[in-house]
Amino acid sequence: MREKLVAYLMIFIVVPIAGELKFYPTEGDIRVSLGTPVFFFFLLFSRKIHPILSGLLAGVAVVLFRIFLYGIQFDSFQFHDAFYLYFPVFFYYLIFAILFHLFKVNSWHEKPFFIGLFGAIIEIIASIAEIICRYFTSHMPITVHTFVIIGGIAIIRSFFVLGFYNILIVRETRLAEEQQRKRNEQILLLISNLYVEMFQLKKSTKNAEELTSACYGLYRDLKGLHHNSAQTALKIAGQMHEIKKDNQRIYAGLSKLMVKENLSDYMDMKEIIEVIIIANKRYGEMLEKSIDYKVTILGAHPFYRTVILFSLINNLVSNAVEAINEKGNVELTVGRANEMIHIIVSDNGPGISEKNKPFIFEPGFTTKFDQMGIASNGIGLSYIKNVIENIGGELKLLDTDEINRTSFEILLPVASLTEREDDSFEISNCR
Repeated sequence: MREKLVAYLMIFIVVPIAGELKFYPTEGDIRVSLGTPVFFFFLLFSRKIHPILSGLLAGVAVVLFRIFLYGIQFDSFQFHDAFYLYFPVFFYYLIFAILFHLFKVNSWHEKPFFIGLFGAIIEIIASIAEIICRYFTSHMPITVHTFVIIGGIAIIRSFFVLGFYNILIVRETRLAEEQQRKRNEQILLLISNLYVEMFQLKKSTKNAEELTSACYGLYRDLKGLHHNSAQTALKIAGQMHEIKKDNQRIYAGLSKLMVKENLSDYMDMKEIIEVIIIANKRYGEMLEKSIDYKVTILGAHPFYRTVILFSLINNLVSNAVEAINEKGNVELTVGRANEMIHIIVSDNGPGISEKNKPFIFEPGFTTKFDQMGIASNGIGLSYIKNVIENIGGELKLLDTDEINRTSFEILLPVASLTEREDDSFEISNCR
């Protein structure tokens, strides 16, 4: 409601002022002003306002404003004379608005040519109505030349407004697309992390089931020996069973979310890498780090399953960003050979010490600690390695000649990332 009132107020103020920016193309009384283009633009841009009410307001405002200026200009002001001189313009704006409403011009935004055409026709008819009205009040002559000039001016003004309007619409569309792209990047980043976490959750569920079975077997053995700890073993088995069920419920909920987000989409390798670089540039800026990125994509690549590939590469790149102290570079190289994808993520951070190299893929191992000295509990290399091996790939740490250079290589079968199959996540051992 407030937006409508503001729009009506703008029409009431701006249109009369724009109407005074004018010129006379001929020696007669025909005038060309910016009032009509401004009014036409308001009707196109503010779709929530009613055209006829806008026409009434514009007509009244223009007549009153011109009578006011007439009174300032001439000392012997006669309201009667000024009113008869200017009131025909009221019918111009009213008829313009009525025809705009009847032709439903705002429903033709997908076909802008028709908007320009209707605008020209509407302006011609409205101008003719004003001229006829002036003929009866001031006996202004009507000639063929007058109609030709009116038609030419109407066409020029109408398509001028349409061009300006389309420029604004294109700009708004690009801004909306940019916002949507950023939102998609954020969703993809979130969902990709969920994918790897889901894999670990599935693994934990399987471990919980195995422990439940082992504890129950221990309970039966202890019960057969009439041991006092038999009930304790049974209690542990029951608790592990509840943990397994909780994990399964969380896994099922996340699976539905993943399917709902259309994660079976496929993207070009270049597009996937671009999203990863953009996301990690922002991540690096958030960490107040200056990082340069170099990307090399070799060979021809089909469209890959977005979430899986994004998850794996993004986690290695984000690890590289975290490893770099304040300033550094990250290199990403993608190649393809013998139906295998080769992906190398390299950074010039502090590197991995020789004593830590044997343990970097071990579950729970981390070298990341926050300012309070608390170890990181994010997605580790062991999780990424499990996901890669689960789809028939391999993750390994490369030996590099350059000091303090860390390079990881991912080998993935093309078939596991290109097969068009149901990407929903099956829950195993849920009975």
